Amino acid sequence: MGRNKPRRLIVNADDFGRSHSINEAIVRAHQDGILTSASLMVNEPDCAEAVSLARQNPKLGVGLHLALVCGRSALPHAAIPGLVDPQNRFSNDPVAAGCRFFFSRNLRSQLFEEIDAQFKKFQATGLLLDHVNGHLNIHLHPVVFALLMQNAPRWGIRHLRLTSDPMALNFRLANGKFLYRISHGLIYKALSCWARPALRRQGIRHTQTVFGLLQNARVEEDFILRLLPQLPIGDSELYSHPSLDEFQNELAALVSPSVKATVQKCEIELIRYQDLP
Repeated sequence: MGRNKPRRLIVNADDFGRSHSINEAIVRAHQDGILTSASLMVNEPDCAEAVSLARQNPKLGVGLHLALVCGRSALPHAAIPGLVDPQNRFSNDPVAAGCRFFFSRNLRSQLFEEIDAQFKKFQATGLLLDHVNGHLNIHLHPVVFALLMQNAPRWGIRHLRLTSDPMALNFRLANGKFLYRISHGLIYKALSCWARPALRRQGIRHTQTVFGLLQNARVEEDFILRLLPQLPIGDSELYSHPSLDEFQNELAALVSPSVKATVQKCEIELIRYQDLP
């Protein structure tokens, strides 16, 4: 390899446990493709199936996909009335929910209780906690991130996604959705810069770069084939949302023979978060 320095890549799938379609796609992408890890939604209806599949595939790194918006809660409405409706569902408006988390100090105890419950549900699976991230990257919300750092030893957090998708490289690799890409790129660049010192103090490992945020369900074969030769030196993550129905394009990319061949040609080592030094 021309660069003479190693390039390692975590290939992750979010939303493990959300549906049978997603579960099946994740296992297929792991067994037949380049997927190395998945992030488990412990409150979703097909979580038990996902856990069973993870046990059958011990090389798949499984982490917690913390959900505080657009999903179900671990605790009932009576315990966290400020976070969920009577059907135990979080808000489907992540911007409004994020503002409430930030400005309503009385919600912080409820957020702690719900986050704690989700970690306990993950621990009950018996799976090794490979990493932590959040649905819609809610884990980097300032209030949520502060709770994670304050309780990192309690919850066994050793690896966390530091979501920062390099805009300059993304704009060379992809087209379209410029407003989304610029806004999310800037927001998460600021959040990751703010979060990085706390992770360093806690000794929590993360990759230098994360790809997938700016693609927003468009992690397709052509994008991956353009990314791999330009992958930065060091450790990176590429995250995706493969499924058998809604995002078949991402599943197809992860099992593509051309993608697998390019990984080998570029001498990229596929790893999990637990493999970070």
